[in-house]
Amino acid sequence: MKSTRLIAISASLIVGTLLMGAKFYVYHLTGSSAVLSDALESIINVVAALFAMGSILLAAKPADESHPYGHGKIEYFSAGFEGALIILAALGIFRSAWEHLLRPGGISNLDAGLLILAATAVVNLLLGIVLVRVGRRTRSLTLEADGRHVLSDVYTSVAVLAGLLLVRLTGWLWVDGAVAALVGLNILIIGAGLVRRSFRGLMDASDPELLQEVSNLLNRHRRPVWIDIHKLRAFRSGEQIHIDFHLILPRDFSLEEAHREADAAEKLIVRHLGGQAKVLIHMDPCMDTDCPVCVRRICDLRNGAFEGRQKWERRKLMALGDSGDGQGN
Repeated sequence: MKSTRLIAISASLIVGTLLMGAKFYVYHLTGSSAVLSDALESIINVVAALFAMGSILLAAKPADESHPYGHGKIEYFSAGFEGALIILAALGIFRSAWEHLLRPGGISNLDAGLLILAATAVVNLLLGIVLVRVGRRTRSLTLEADGRHVLSDVYTSVAVLAGLLLVRLTGWLWVDGAVAALVGLNILIIGAGLVRRSFRGLMDASDPELLQEVSNLLNRHRRPVWIDIHKLRAFRSGEQIHIDFHLILPRDFSLEEAHREADAAEKLIVRHLGGQAKVLIHMDPCMDTDCPVCVRRICDLRNGAFEGRQKWERRKLMALGDSGDGQGN
C-alpha cells in the first residue's frame, strides 16, 4: 500500500511539473490573465505534491515511543497546507484579474495557446481521477486531497478555455480578467474546504459513515452474550483507524470468558477493515438495568423480564451510558 501511494504521488509531482511549464509557456505566448491564473495554480500543485510526498513517507512510519498512535496525522497537516496554498493562489489570481479588468490588454497566439491548454486539461483530468481513486482505495487523505486539487485545476483550465474562446469570437478583452476572477473564486472555495476537512481530522471530529459502518458490522455479528455497547468512538490517522468502545458482558463471566468475547469483537472489526484498525475494548459487567435487553434466557442473575433486542445504530452506540462510575466509564 505504501508503494502504491508513493507511485501515485510521484506521478502527480512529475506530471504537475511538466504541465506547469506548459501553462507558463502558453502565458508567454498569449499574455492572458486567465492563463496566468491557471499557471499560478499549477505552481501550488507542484509544491503541494512535494509536501504530500513527504507526508506519505512520514505517515508510513510505524508507531514509536514518541508517537504511540503512529504518524498518520501528518496527512491532515498536508491537506491543510495544500488548502492554505490554494487560498494564497486565489488571492494572487484576484489581483491579476482586477488589473486586467481595469486595463484589458491584447492577447496574441490565441489558437496555439488554446490547443496546448486543452491538452494539459485532458492530462490533468486523467491524473486527478487516478489520484482520487487511489487515495480512497488506500485510505489516504493526502492523495485524495491532491487529486481533488488536480481536478480543480481541470475546472480552471476548462473555464479559461471557454473564456479565451469567447474572446476569440467576440473580441471582448475584459472577459479574460472576468474569467480569471471566477477561477480565483472557485479555487478559493476548494481551498477552504480542504482546510476545514484538515481541521476536523486534527480535532478528531467524528466520522458518521465510519461509525455507522462499525455499528452495522457489530449488529450483524452480535453474539448472545454481547448485552450492549456504548461509548463507541473512532478516528482516522493516516491509513490506520482507531476504534474503542465499551462492551457490556454478563457479570458472572470469568476474566478469561470476558477476554474471549472482547477478542472476538476486535478480530471481527480488524478483519472487516482489512487489518488497518486498532481496536480497544473496555469490558463492563452488566447491571440490573440491562436485563430488558439481555437475550440470555438462562441466567441466575436476571432481575427483570426480557423486553426485546434493540438494533445497534450509530447514535445509540455512541451514547455515554447510564452510569457515572460503573459501566459509563
